Amino acid sequence: MDLTGVMPALITPFTKDNMIDARGFSLNIGRAIEDGVSGIVPCGTTGESATITLDEHKQLIDIAVDCATVPVIAGTGSNNTGEAIELTRYAADAGADASLLITPYYNKPNRNGILAHFDAVACAADIPIILYNIKSRTGINLEPDLIAELAEIPNIIGVKEASGDLEQVSRIIEMTRDNDNGTDFIVISGDDALTLPIMSLGGIGVISVIANIAPAQTVAFVDAILKNDREGARRMHYKLAPLVRAMFIETNPIPVKTAANMIGLPAGPLRLPLVRMGEANEKELRDALVTAGLLS
Repeated sequence: MDLTGVMPALITPFTKDNMIDARGFSLNIGRAIEDGVSGIVPCGTTGESATITLDEHKQLIDIAVDCATVPVIAGTGSNNTGEAIELTRYAADAGADASLLITPYYNKPNRNGILAHFDAVACAADIPIILYNIKSRTGINLEPDLIAELAEIPNIIGVKEASGDLEQVSRIIEMTRDNDNGTDFIVISGDDALTLPIMSLGGIGVISVIANIAPAQTVAFVDAILKNDREGARRMHYKLAPLVRAMFIETNPIPVKTAANMIGLPAGPLRLPLVRMGEANEKELRDALVTAGLLS
């Protein structure tokens, strides 16, 4: 399984009555694959995983596996270890290629608790696991030495790094290069704004928010990095930068779902407690889409 490249963190489209828009979800997956993405990531933060039910979570995994001709990395994390095990086992049985497991949030386990959580899930499900490190959401940072220890668990194969700390990314890669598992531990950017520097350090790609609305442009950007086209990659980084900033002027996924609705992609409403963007921010987002050539 090669996860090198761009993997959109898929939005979850809802109908007007707040149900899963299965057809819209399938259409968005098809569009992203046609534009060259390397994989897809359903049921992550961008997919409003915090407010989809367990059954909806499973439904989305099934749709993604059925539609995709690229690897499916299913978000299966929870701060409830039992629930994370159930979802990760379901993803494995459904045919997902890997699972993405966020650090337990709110309960704030200590180091031993974090190790026990990920070990329990890894032992319970026969599927490659990618850790998801995002302190801004969980209140806990997976330190490089802890990630290196987790990397010794046979089916933990990598980390989505969204700490915002490039020194930490460098240390993670340094400390996992000689993995006792005999496989390369992979680092994937979890922040569109830092894809270029993270890949320059040795990251293999990005789990991307902007790839929901601009998959072809994001793929071209990452391809330039992979081809060592430094000038081209730098040029595309700065070209995409205003759009990337606009995607995070309010809590993700509010801007990206708003943008998807603006350009005519299936998205639908947000689920409470997320609500519509402020008027000024919505105008800034619209202007960024026009500048990027995604909206006339």
